[in-house]
This record gives sequence, C-alpha cells and structure tokens, in this order.
Amino acid sequence: MDWTHKLRLRNLQMLLSLAETGNMSHSAEALHTTQPGLSKWLKELEDEIGLPLFERHARGLRPTAYGNALIEHARRIEAHLDAAREDMLSMRVGGAGIVTIGFAGVSAVDTVPIAVLRIVRKIPNVHVKLFENNLGNLMSALNSGEMDIVVGPSDFSALPPRVRAETLYAESIHAVARKDHPIFELDTITWQHVLAYPWALWAKGTPVRRAFDRALETAGQKLPVHYVESNSAALNTALLLHSDMIGVTSQRPAIRWGSLNLLSVIPLSLGVLGAVSVYWREDSLNRIAVKAALDSIRETGRDASGGDLFHSTAAFADEGRN
Repeated sequence: MDWTHKLRLRNLQMLLSLAETGNMSHSAEALHTTQPGLSKWLKELEDEIGLPLFERHARGLRPTAYGNALIEHARRIEAHLDAAREDMLSMRVGGAGIVTIGFAGVSAVDTVPIAVLRIVRKIPNVHVKLFENNLGNLMSALNSGEMDIVVGPSDFSALPPRVRAETLYAESIHAVARKDHPIFELDTITWQHVLAYPWALWAKGTPVRRAFDRALETAGQKLPVHYVESNSAALNTALLLHSDMIGVTSQRPAIRWGSLNLLSVIPLSLGVLGAVSVYWREDSLNRIAVKAALDSIRETGRDASGGDLFHSTAAFADEGRN
C-alpha cells in the first residue's frame, strides 16, 4: 500500500510537533502519547518512504532535506484544513466564507483598504482577515496556505512554484509632509530645504526606501542627519501628522492623504518609481470569497484614485443608519 494512504491527521500533527520541538520526549508529552510509540511510528514512516526524515543528535532531532520537504507539505495540508474549518464556521452562521489577505508597504494606506470595501460590497457577508507584515514572511505564509492573497511591492524575484503574481500598477514616489508644514511657506523647495528637517523613512531594504536612496544618489545627496526608520505605514503617517518630519510615499497614498486634507506632496521631483503587485495561489481560486477578493484587488489596481468608492460606501452606510 502507498505510504500516503496510511497517514492520518494525527500523524501530520506528530510530524509537525517533532519539527517544532526537535525533541522526542517533548513532542510525546504534547501529543499525549509515549516516547517509544512516537519513535516507533517515525522509524516505520522513514522505512516506508525509504528516506531519513530526521537526523538524531545528542540534543535532539533535526529535519533532513527530505524531512523539511515533507514538513512543508504537512504545513500546507494543515493550513488548508484550517481554512476549510473557518469557511464552514462562517457559512454555518450565514457567511460567505473567509478570505485571508496579507499586505506590506504602501499598499496598506490605499490599495488594500479600497479593495476590502469592494469585496464587502460584492459579498456583504464575507469574512475578511487582514495581516500586515514584511513581504518575505507574507510570501512564506502564502506558499504554506496560511494566506490566500498577498498585496505588496513588486519585489519578489523568485516565486514559489504554486504562487502567481500580477503587477497592479507602477507610480511615482513623492516626499510628503503635513499640510501646514513650514516647508510649504517657501516659494521654491530644494533638496537642501527638505534635508534640513528630520525624516520618517521606511526601513532600509524596503522598496520605497530603496527608491528614496536611489533618488538621493542621483541628486548627489546623503541621508538626512536626523531620521526614524519603520516598516509600518500607520507609524510613519502618525509621525508625519504630529511633527515637522518629512516622509516618502508613492502616488496613490499621497493622493489619498491629500484628499483627506492631512498630508501634502512636497513639490520636489524624486525621479523614481515604485510598483505594487498581487500574489495568490491557483489552488485557492475555487473558493468564492478568494476569487471575489482577487477580482476586487485587480479593479482597485485599475482605478486611478478609488475616491468614488469611498464616497459611495459612505453614502451606503448613511442610508443604513437612517
């Protein structure tokens, strides 16, 4: 019999526990089984597969390359089952299922919020789960099945085999400050003027930060003397709103903050572009909520501003209150 036919969910839990603890006795205790029983099961599995899954050391177990490959499969299976459970729970109470979206960088300010508004208008009873993180962690979660969709910088050169990508848009990068910043009192604004202020910058290595560093290099300038680094859009925005700091963002968030009368674009050309992409797995598109979410994100990417959606959503909410 094919060894995969003998595997049960319990066995996947055993494999994942051994990978996590690296210790036979600790895993046996966590799984409420005996160490000899767990050891016997692992030995039998390795014999049937014909490959060593763990190296035995004095300090415990360490997965081999074969073990890591099987562990990744087990994690994907577990993630799919978790998604199935949550989908069923949602549908049992009248929902349309769950979609989990990860986002990174400037997409947190504009693209993702507008896309979510589109999703809930298409399927009002959908459950949307949102997570912000760096792109590397989000792509790992997408590949393992913990995420359905990721929106973030077009910055991932080597995609996992099951992951697809599509560029949503590319746009200019701008320097921004609060609308009543003293910099706007100047008739002409130069690099020397803006670099005299403290800055709220994206963390080194992030796409917007790399674009800003290229702009500095092209202009023959150096980093400002005083600056704060963060990979959080919310934190960077708060710093700009409550101080004389200057920041960097792409065009869509800049337009959004301008329409809300909060931040304004500083008239200084940086001469650099940034791009945002959407990433997904083909095997998740058979779920209605995921398909609707991907369509909504694509529509948002084609929309130059998304302002009409904000206004219509607000009007819809007002009608519901009246």
